Amino acid sequence: MASQAPRKERNDRAVEPYIYLVPAFIVFSLFTFWPFIRTIYRSMFLTDNRGIEAVFVGLKNYTDLFTSSSFQNSLLVTAQYVAMVLVFGVTFGFLTALLCNTKFPGLRFFSTVYAMPMAVASSGIALVFNIMLNQNIGVLNQLLGTDIAWLADPKWALLSVAFLTGWLNSGINFLYFSAGLANIDQSLYESASVDGAGSWNKFTHITLPSLKPILFFVIVVNIINAFQSFGQIRILTKGGPGESTNVIVYDIYRNAFENFRFGLGSAESVILFAIIALLTLVMFKFQTKGEK
Repeated sequence: MASQAPRKERNDRAVEPYIYLVPAFIVFSLFTFWPFIRTIYRSMFLTDNRGIEAVFVGLKNYTDLFTSSSFQNSLLVTAQYVAMVLVFGVTFGFLTALLCNTKFPGLRFFSTVYAMPMAVASSGIALVFNIMLNQNIGVLNQLLGTDIAWLADPKWALLSVAFLTGWLNSGINFLYFSAGLANIDQSLYESASVDGAGSWNKFTHITLPSLKPILFFVIVVNIINAFQSFGQIRILTKGGPGESTNVIVYDIYRNAFENFRFGLGSAESVILFAIIALLTLVMFKFQTKGEK
């Protein structure tokens, strides 16, 4: 009996951590896992206007998508949009973090200003940009002396929305890069100065290599966020003009909630998940090879 008591106590200790995970598992099951399973299930059906599965069609929704010129266009538009958002967001965040890494009057004020976009709702700032980019009364055309329909011209609409999204992402990117720069050992710069290294050599051989983990994290997060952009596109362009800003997320919304083709929208959601998961895996694979 004496030997069984310690064994029972060890078993209880081994099980106890998993008991604390049960509430989190229940929440994830109800609001993440189950909706995802239902989305996969619904993607194999034709649905009625209420989204209830009516006719089983197997993979027909997927084949219809990949043979659809509209969906193929949305893939191309999404790729262009994600690339532009990544360039704008990472560049703005990195440059402002570098600027605030030096001492100058008003540093805290400017740090607050540069981080401000992370506190602004995308829908709210989209309404502001909608006025700023207006062809007739917009402040941007007045400042530049131009007459460009930023949101109504297919050549400029996607760039305009991507710029807005990149600026919104730059606030959190600024904080990430600022934290990374603050953690770099200053003795490395002092040693480089003693060896006669200039500012550019310090940047390329100390700053950038030290920020690689932060940069990788920022790129992954920005890509995922860009793929999920919806509010600003809904408010500014509604996927137009034509289909020039019809990214996958907005195409999902249009198919499901405007055309009531919930099965097709679910299939697009599964494809979007697969694209993001594949890109993330590839980036982690390259990151692992780079570390080796």
